[in-house]
Parts: sequence; C-alpha cells; structure tokens
Amino acid sequence: MKNIQTRRQTLRQLGALTLAGAAGSAWAQAAGDKTVRIVLPNAVSSGVDTITRTAQNALSKALGHPVVVENQPGAGGVLGVQTVVRAAPDGLTLGVVSNNVVIFPSVLKSLPFDLHTDVTPIAICGYTPVVLVVNPKVPATNAKEFTAFLKSKNGEANFASGGNGTILHLAAEMFLDEAGVKARHIPYKGVGPMLTDLIGGQVEFATAALPSVQQHLKSGALRAIGIATSQRVPAAPDLPTFVEQGLPGYVVEAWFGVIGPKGLPAADVKRINAAVVTAFADPGVMEAMAKQGNVINVSTPERAQTFFKDEMLKYAKLVKKAGIEAQ
Repeated sequence: MKNIQTRRQTLRQLGALTLAGAAGSAWAQAAGDKTVRIVLPNAVSSGVDTITRTAQNALSKALGHPVVVENQPGAGGVLGVQTVVRAAPDGLTLGVVSNNVVIFPSVLKSLPFDLHTDVTPIAICGYTPVVLVVNPKVPATNAKEFTAFLKSKNGEANFASGGNGTILHLAAEMFLDEAGVKARHIPYKGVGPMLTDLIGGQVEFATAALPSVQQHLKSGALRAIGIATSQRVPAAPDLPTFVEQGLPGYVVEAWFGVIGPKGLPAADVKRINAAVVTAFADPGVMEAMAKQGNVINVSTPERAQTFFKDEMLKYAKLVKKAGIEAQ
C-alpha cells in the first residue's frame, strides 16, 4: 500500500511539473516582469520564515518571476493575512501561513476578514516539528524533571509565545494540560522577540518550530526538553519525543501552507500549486527541509480547502478546552 501511495504521489508531482511548465509560461508572459510578493504573517526567525526563505529561489524559478518575501507580523498574524486578503486576485500576492490562520476565529472576537470567503487555500505544504525549549538556567533536562520544576513553581513559571492564541501558545497549553501542571503565559509580537527574551532569561520556557531554534540548541543558548512528534526526527535524532517520555497525548503538527486572496482564478490556483510542488521538489530545497526536520507533502488545492475547514473545527475545540478567552 505504501508503495502504491508513493507511486501515486510521484505521478501527481510529475503531472504538476508539466502543468507548471505550460500554465506558468503563459502566465509569465501575461504578467510581464512583475514581482511576486509572498507575505508572511510571522516575524523573522519563525519557522515559516525559515522555510519560506529557504524555498524562495526555487519558488521564483518555478513561478517564472522574482519573488520577494515580506514579514508582516502583528496581531498574532492577522495583519499579514489581511494584506493578502486585500490584494488583487492576480497571482502576484500570496501568503505562507501556519496553523495560526485557522485559530483566529476561535481566539479573536472580531476579524477584518472571513476565512471561509476571503481566502483561497492553494496548498498545504507539510509540517515542521515543534520542540519545547527552556532557558539553560532551568534545572531540567527531560519531561519528568521539567514537570517537577513547574510543580515546584506553583504556577509562577513563565512561558512565552509568538502571540495570544497562536499555535505556539496552544502547543504550550497542550503540554501543560497533558502534564497536569500550570504556568503563566507571556505573549510576544512574534517568534524573534520571544526567543530573545527566552535566551535572556526573562521567560523560562516556550514551544517553537525546530528550524527556528536549531542554532540556539547547538550553541547551548537554549535547551530542548523534548519534541512533540510521534517519532524522533532525523534532523534531531538525539532529541526524545514526549511520547517516549510518558506523555503519549502530546503530539503537535505545526503545518504551513500557501494562500491567495478570494477570487483567484482556478487556473492560477492550479498553476501556483504546481509551482509550489516544483519548488519543494528541488534537490537543494529537499535537502534543506530534511536538515530542518520539516516533512514535505504538498497537497492539491482541493485538499487544502477541506483541510482548512477541518482545522478550524479542530482548533475551536482545543481553544475551548484550554480555556483561552477571545480577545
């Protein structure tokens, strides 16, 4: 069965490459020498930022146009998505988003857009591992010791996130729930500022995408307690999962995908999807993704649309369970 699925995926990718060549050349001629803007509703140094910039050159080649990456963090990612929503549906403004985009409706009382009608899902690209990291001064090296540390702090330990209601906030809340402990949430305006204060010791722990903290783990600026995957990842083989550390329910997949504004023609959706498949199949990009620990499996546009709807329902339940109040 696995071989059949692999063969089907390969055939789909080959078909996408052909489509990218045909549709892409026609669109490239029509669009002239214009630049494709990819908006990230995330700060520099976030997992999505690292991934997108790694694939930037390959995306430019596949799309047939120069690609610029713009970080537009703020309001937990709402500002960046709003930029994409307000853009003309001409294929020249796209967004690369994470789980955060489907969490918005559950944690914000009002949004300047409707995810059901104002966004065009183009592709779910894959997911990146989430790790729980601590400042080295925290006296814990594994889940058991860390849980004991949190219990000793009686809820006074501080954890950081890239914003209230973001996937990193929920990932930390999920750990606390699974471990049966409490801690105080300190939201930041992006992953970069969050990591700065975590390394500086202003906060004691956080969850983060593996690509965004790899260098800090290697340098010793941060210490990893565990990784929230079902199995160990090749990019960090020495890092134990929380499943094997006695927390079987703590598995988090931080996915990332490509979106466009509403009204994007079906032909452009297919063309961009094909270009994304092509870019992530580039040998250099594939090697970099593997080193970062990312799992790549680019979906069809149809699957992306149903995935968004399913994820909104899933996170609505998680937000309610975590007791996060809409702001």
